Amino acid sequence: MSPTPNPTPVQRVPVVIVGAGPAGLTIGNILRAASVDCVILETESREFIEQRPRAGFIEEWAVRALRERGLADRLVERARAHGECEFRTGGRRHRFRYAELTGDHHFVYPQPLLVTDLVREYADVRGGDIRFGVRDVALHGIDGDQPSVLYTDPVSGERRRIDCEIIAGCDGARGATRTYVTPDRGTVARYDYGVGWLALLAEAPPSSDCVVFGVHPRGFAAHMARGPQVTRYYLEVTPGEDPENWPHDRVWSELHARLSATGAQPLTEGALIEKRVLDMHSYVVEPMAHGRLFLAGDSAHLVAPIAAKGMNLALHDALLLADGLIAYFGSGDGSGLRGYSAACLTRVWEYQEFSQWFAELLHGPSSGDPFRAGSAGARLRRLLGSPGASAAFADSYIGVGTGGRA
Repeated sequence: MSPTPNPTPVQRVPVVIVGAGPAGLTIGNILRAASVDCVILETESREFIEQRPRAGFIEEWAVRALRERGLADRLVERARAHGECEFRTGGRRHRFRYAELTGDHHFVYPQPLLVTDLVREYADVRGGDIRFGVRDVALHGIDGDQPSVLYTDPVSGERRRIDCEIIAGCDGARGATRTYVTPDRGTVARYDYGVGWLALLAEAPPSSDCVVFGVHPRGFAAHMARGPQVTRYYLEVTPGEDPENWPHDRVWSELHARLSATGAQPLTEGALIEKRVLDMHSYVVEPMAHGRLFLAGDSAHLVAPIAAKGMNLALHDALLLADGLIAYFGSGDGSGLRGYSAACLTRVWEYQEFSQWFAELLHGPSSGDPFRAGSAGARLRRLLGSPGASAAFADSYIGVGTGGRA
C-alpha cells in the first residue's frame, strides 16, 4: 500500500495579490495600512524587481495620490519635476510648456526606484507578507465564493495553497492571472503600430533639461533623462530588428542626425548599458474583473511607451482597487468592486486614444506614405500654433481631465 501524500498546507487571508510591480505593491501597502490582511506572491527575486528597467515618468495626480497614502516621501525628495518638452523637426526646436497650461508636472523617477520604495515600505516598515521566487502559480474557484491560489515554494519545493476572498492579478501580460481571461470571459482588443523602438540606456548625462521628441523622415527619436548620469534614448526601427545590428557608432550617429537642431546642445555620448527592441503595440482586456479576480496594470492593459502612460495607469488601477477592497472588507460596501472595471477602463481608453494620436504625429513623417507624412506635419503645426490644440494636448499629455481618479 503506497503512503498517503502529505496534504497541501493551507493558509487563509482576505486578499492574495499576484505580482510585485507598482500596482501590486501599491495595493498591498494601502491594504496593510487599513489592516486588511493580504499576501503578495512574486515569481522573481527582490533583487530582480528592484533593478528591472522600466518607465520613469509619473504624472502629478499619481504623485499626489501616493503622497496622501504615505508612499511618496522618497519620490518627492529625489525626483526631478518636468514641465516642458521639446519637439525637434526640420532642424528647429519647439518648446512646449505644458505645466504653464495645466499647472501639473511629470516627475522623473524610474520604476525600479519606486518599486524599491514600495517593497521597503510594505515588507520592512509595515511588516507585510511578500513571497519572492514562487513558481507554478495557479488560480482556482475565481467564479465562486471561495477562490484560492496555489504555488510552489522556491526553497522547499512544497506545493502551498492560500484560500482568500479576492485575488488581485498584477503580474503582467505573461503572468498566471492573465491566462484566466478566456474568450468566454471577455475580450482582448489589440493594436499594432507597425514600428519598433530601439530602447537604449546610456551612461551619459542628459543633453537637455526636458524630454525631446525628434520627428524626422529617417525615423522618430527621443531623449529622456533618467538621472544625472543616465539617459534613456529611443530610435524608431523596423519591427523585430535585431539590436545587435545597432553597434555603438551607428546608434550615436543616428541619434545625432535625428535629434539635431539649431541651437541645441550636442548629445553627450556614453556607453550603452541597455539595448533592446520594443515592437510597438497596445492591448486592453475587457472587463478587468472576472468573478473574484480583479486585474490591474499590465495584466489588464498595455500602452505602448509613446506617451509614458503605462505606470500611471497601473497606479490608477491600484488606487481604485485598493479603495474598493477597503470599503468591501471594512463596511461590506461592494459598489467600488462592482464598478472597478468600468471606472478603470474610462481612463485606459483615454490614454490609449491619446497614445495612438501621438504615435501618428511622431511616426507619420517616416512612414513612407506622403499622405500620412503631410497629415502628421499638420497635426504638429496645429499643436504648436493653436491655443486650443495646445491646451487639449497638454491636458492629455499630463493626465489632466481624463476620466476616473485625477
